[in-house]
Formats: sequence, structure tokens, C-alpha cells
Amino acid sequence: MKYLQITILLLLIFSCKKQSENNNLVEEKPVVKIKKRDYKTYCNPVDIDYSYMSHYRAKNKVSYRSGADPALVNFKGKYYMFVTRSHGYWMSDDMSNWTFIKPQSWYFEGCNAPAAAVKDGKIIVYGDPSGSGPIIETDNPELGDWKTNFAVLDPPGGIQDPDLFVDDDGKVYLYEESSNKWPIRVVELDADNYYVPMGEEKDLFNLHPDNYGWERFGQDHKSDIEPYLEGPWMVKHNDTYYLEYGAPGTQWNVYADGVRTSKSPFGPFEYAPYNPISYKPGGFLKGSGHGSTVKDNNGNYWHYATMAISVNYKFERRIGMYPAGFEENGQMYVNTAYGDYPHFLPDTKVDKHKERFTGWMLLSYNKPVKTNSPLVTKEINVVDESDSGYMLGQIREFDIAKINDEEIRSYWVSEANNDSIYVEVDLEKKMSVKAIQINFQDFNSDIYGRPDDLKQQFVIEGSLDGKKWETISDYSENTRDMPHGYIELKDAVDVRYIRYNHVYCSNNYLSISEFRIFGNGYEAKPQAPSHFKVERQKDKRNTNLTWDKVDGATGYVIYWGISKDKLNLSALMYHTPNYELRALTKDQSYYYQVEAFNENGISKKSDILYTK
Repeated sequence: MKYLQITILLLLIFSCKKQSENNNLVEEKPVVKIKKRDYKTYCNPVDIDYSYMSHYRAKNKVSYRSGADPALVNFKGKYYMFVTRSHGYWMSDDMSNWTFIKPQSWYFEGCNAPAAAVKDGKIIVYGDPSGSGPIIETDNPELGDWKTNFAVLDPPGGIQDPDLFVDDDGKVYLYEESSNKWPIRVVELDADNYYVPMGEEKDLFNLHPDNYGWERFGQDHKSDIEPYLEGPWMVKHNDTYYLEYGAPGTQWNVYADGVRTSKSPFGPFEYAPYNPISYKPGGFLKGSGHGSTVKDNNGNYWHYATMAISVNYKFERRIGMYPAGFEENGQMYVNTAYGDYPHFLPDTKVDKHKERFTGWMLLSYNKPVKTNSPLVTKEINVVDESDSGYMLGQIREFDIAKINDEEIRSYWVSEANNDSIYVEVDLEKKMSVKAIQINFQDFNSDIYGRPDDLKQQFVIEGSLDGKKWETISDYSENTRDMPHGYIELKDAVDVRYIRYNHVYCSNNYLSISEFRIFGNGYEAKPQAPSHFKVERQKDKRNTNLTWDKVDGATGYVIYWGISKDKLNLSALMYHTPNYELRALTKDQSYYYQVEAFNENGISKKSDILYTK
């Protein structure tokens, strides 16, 4: 008994000692919990922990993040986003906070251009990279216990860029294709018999770049290479079927989504005169194609699309989200105006869903910037296919001026990567700062797949005089992977200088493609552009738009459409006026308008002009 009491006493002493050691350890190294962002706004690209592509690793050992071909579904009030080659998928209940789900069972190589739909209390998915395979399904996507029925879908030519559409009557259809030769196809699947095809696929339509200017290949539609048709996505609104499709190529600034409509899921489909619907050829991050359209919990539509970087590889991409919907006459729209500036989130009430831009302007464009870091001099390790005509040439200067030039393809690279490095931007005047976005880039990265320890740590400071600094946002103990770190400030701050103080990032090199500061200045908005002129070229797919340069303007946005009250398409350009619009339909008439903007706001719009 005595020995038993001594043994128990020793165990208690040992246990208390271990507890004390543990308590001391916790005090020395506190665990920083990931806090849910309580934001009212978002800023493209969507700030998720994009996967590093690993399926090219064995061939060239080029490391880069990518997110493309988003398929969004609303399942029981939560949003699930399936993305090419991501080794899982994301879930959110507000489209602001996205959690990556590593499913219990999934595609070994990651899904390729996945299709997703909701059917009978389950999510059904197809995305086998081989181009053939069964539909998989689950009623618990948060766990990800996906089941397969082993009924392999294997039509002639395989399945590329699929879309699964469940009609109101429960019938299921498969649309698919990704090619610069073959048309979009459709086949009904037998929902009562393992989703096997019911008959042969039916050809629906192909591209006609000779008539539809936006379907031409290349940067600004200036290539003679045959364009690619891909990424179908079906939406039914009232009694009309809207079949979206991507073109002309994912790596270009003019990558877009168009739409054709029908009264039947089998067609025939009529080309919409207001095409394309999702188009973003200018600004910081360009392109908005191969997307999906989903209805939020408030009954509003959102369009998620693929945006191009194409530096480390032509398929280096990101995801953007835009307010979308249908006009009273059935015309579909996706609003990309100021599409990479802060916008209000779905749960933030606005007067018009179509107009969610916050009015927070870009304050940092081409402002004086400095750093104490030495510049990297190493050669970039990329897959460069620019000589083939399938990729833009590389931007190989990595100086600090690239950090605020509003071009995601250029970036600053630091030779050092430690907590003594800073970047300082002089806004030149006192301004009200409301949000910040830090876009990290992968220079000579050596990361693949989805490591669990990826993170970026930094501190943002502000100052009115460049001498007295106050902390605006402290991410020095951040544990979340935020490659496009968007920070909405709880309260606006008046500052002239903004400083990024580096603490840590997971890559070998600290590399930032853009350090963006949003808010509003205190001076005058620019005047409306004067002498606005529009001239349709002999090739009516193209129109020249000209206007006088506006003093004090940072840039301009042009709008166009097929009716005066629905100028739903837009393009943003910095500094230089005038624009050659090459996205028109030959036999379609158009209306046009232009506005100027700067740090203080947006000018009045010009008069609306018209061309036949």
C-alpha cells in the first residue's frame, strides 16, 4: 500500500511538472488561430490558397500556383467551388471565407475542368483528367466521401471541359468540349441508370471568329491561330436555356465567356446579340472566361471566371467573381467594370446587385516606391512558349517599380527574404486608405501540391509625414495562406505613406507582383472626357474610340452594348486615352460611352454615341 501511495505521488508530481512545462511552452509560443474575415467587401482575384501545380513536375520542375475553370454550386446554403487540378475543392457560406476540403476520396491527379451539379440531395461531379470515367457523388461534401458507380462515360474523342446540368424535371445533361476544331456537344444522361449516356452526343455549335470579333485568338484578338472553344456551363432562367462557353484562349487578356440561348437543352442555340457576356481585357488582372454562374442565398447571380497570369506557364491562372444576372428582357450580363477593385460581398446590401463597386479607388498606381532590399539577378525558371504564339513574352526586369504598375505579369523580386525588408509607397498626398491587397508571385519556386505550412507574414504601417509610423494591420503571426492577401480595414485611416514590413513567406524569394492600396483622395474628381468619337472600321468587328486626354485622370473606362440603357460590357485602361475595340459582331449596331477616373473618384460619363 505504501509503495502504491509513493507511486501515485510521483505520477502526480511528474504530471504537474509536464503540465507546467506545457504551460510555459504555450506562453512562449502562443497558437494563433485563423480568424474568420468579417468583411463587407472582396477584391479580385479571389484570395484562396491556390494549389501548386504538380502534374508537370516530372517534366520541367517549374513550380507555380494556379486556379482555373471554376465550377460553383450552391448546396444546402453553402457554396462549393471545384477548380482544375487542385487536389480537392473549397467551401464557403459567404463567398468571402473559403475553406479547402481534402476529400476522403478524389482524383489522384486532381480533377480537370470539373463539372458539378446538385441532384436529389447530392452533389454530382465529373472531372476525370483522362477524359473518360464515371460520375461521382456525395451527400456530405464537407467530408468528401465520394462514391463511384464504376459506369465509365467514354464517348468518341473523350470528355473535355464537361458541364453537368440538372433540369427542372430532374433530367441530367452532359455538355462538353475544349478544342479549336470540334463543336460543343450534348448528350442526356440516364439518372436512373448510373448516368450512362442515352444515345449519341449531338453537335451544337462552333466558333465563328470571321463574324464575331471577340472569338478571335491572341492578345487583343490579334492572332491568326484558330481560337479555342471550351468550358460550357448551362443556366436556366425562366423558360430559356443559357449555354455559356469560353473563348478564344485561356492565356490571353481577351479570354471571355459568351452565351447562346434556346428553348430546349438540345438546342438549336441562337447566338446572343449582346455577346460576350463576361469580358475583361484591361486592368491589373485580365480575362474572364471558362466560368460558371451560381445563385447566392439572397437570390442574386454571380459569375466566377478564369483570369490569366501566364508567367511561369501559359496555364498559370486565377479566379475572379463578378455580379451577374438577367435584364428584364432576358439579356444576360456579367459586370466586370472596375472588376479588380473592391466590391461589396453577396451578404452586403446594395441598391442594385448589378452595381456592387464600392467606389474605393486605386491610390498606389505608379506612385514613388522604395525598398531596402537588394534586387535579384538570377534567371527566371519558367516554361516559355512565347515563340510559338501561344504565350506572351516574359517581363524580365524585377525592379521595385514593377510592384505598383498594375500589371500582374510583372513583379518585384528581392534577393533577401527576412524580417528586415520593407517596401514603402508614397501616395504623394494625404488620402483615406480603406483596403490593401498584396499579390505574392512565385519566382523560382520549388513548391508542389498542397503543403500544410504555407503562409505569408507581414506588418502594414502608415504615416502622414514618413517619420511617425502607426500599425494599420498586423499579420506577423498569420498562419493562413493568402497569396492575394486582401485586407479590408475596419476603419479608414488618413495617411500619405504606406509601408509593407516583411516577416516571412514560404517561397525561397520574396516576390510581389503588386502592392495595391485602395481608398479615396480629398481632391477633385476628373472631368468627363471631351471630344469623344467613335468610328467603325472597314472590318466591322473593330471600332476606334478616341477622346481628349483628361488632366488629372489615372485612367478611363469605356462601356458598350446593343442598347442605350444596357451598356453592360466594359474595358479599363490606365493613363493613355483611346482604344481599339475588337470584340464586335459584324452585322450588329452598338452604343458607346466613356468616363475618366482618378484617386478621388469617377467623372461623369460622356454622351452616348452610336454606330451601325
